[in-house]
Amino acid sequence: MAKHSKDYFGLGRIVSIILAIIPITSWICGAVTRFTEGKIVAGLIRIIFGFTIVWILDLIFMIIGGKILRLINL
Repeated sequence: MAKHSKDYFGLGRIVSIILAIIPITSWICGAVTRFTEGKIVAGLIRIIFGFTIVWILDLIFMIIGGKILRLINL
């Protein structure tokens, strides 16, 4: 997957925003996206802390820029 591709499997921006609004899909899609990028630690952190502030930040970042939060690059 390219470094600057659209998140949530290359789906359109509107579909990605809808998926980001729903907490469970945002949690799952965020973790899967990070795992497919090869970022195992970031994927595990999303699984553990995905229902907290990460979900709100992902929603804001998805609406503004079309990409999820990338805090850890491991």
